[in-house]
Amino acid sequence: MAQSSIEWTEMTWNPVTGCTKISAGCKYCYAEVMAKRLQAMGIEKYKDAFKVRLHENALSIPYTWKKQKVVFVNSMSDLFHEKVPLDFIKKVFKVMNENPQHTFQILTKRAERLSQIHNELKWTHNIWMGVSVENEKVLKRVEFLRTTNARVKFLSCEPLIGPLTELNLSGIDWVIVGGESGRKVREMKPEWVLDIMDQCKSANVAFFFKQWGGTRKKKAGRLLNGHTYDEMPPFQKNK
Repeated sequence: MAQSSIEWTEMTWNPVTGCTKISAGCKYCYAEVMAKRLQAMGIEKYKDAFKVRLHENALSIPYTWKKQKVVFVNSMSDLFHEKVPLDFIKKVFKVMNENPQHTFQILTKRAERLSQIHNELKWTHNIWMGVSVENEKVLKRVEFLRTTNARVKFLSCEPLIGPLTELNLSGIDWVIVGGESGRKVREMKPEWVLDIMDQCKSANVAFFFKQWGGTRKKKAGRLLNGHTYDEMPPFQKNK
């Protein structure tokens, strides 16, 4: 586990590491870059860099947290990757089920597999399920997400590399929008962001603007029309 600088969470927990590219949003994957850096530093968990690896010893970590946490699950992987067996996914869910005091946020690009196996998983109130939607070519992921039994469903439109003019937000609780960051970035137009924000307002969906991104993302900042948008779903903390 690690404290996180990601604006919409508090910490990360990685019982799986590694992934493979599946769509345009993966082109400049931050996790792949980070994994190679950690491998070069001699971190045992990343000895295989970005190959998919399961970490059984990480499953016990959430039981040790004394205070409520908001946790991004597998920031360095995709829990629904085809190389992650269903039995291991069930183990991860069991940990989340047995720690209802924490909020666990899962994000996947493999929404079709999520939809195929969601009935075999126990969706306790503290599990938020999200899909990445970087452009209109992957809007089908939202439909797959809608089929699940997750209490809180969210979209991560980051990196936003195209307009999303016709989002169907029925059953969606939260939308995160952010631009690409790093040495090589693709443009995110302000009108794309504003349109998504307007769609969220119309659908009464929480809107979170994460960043403009770019090669100097801190300088670019997070202000949208002079405001910071940090809206969260209504179940942010589980009592």
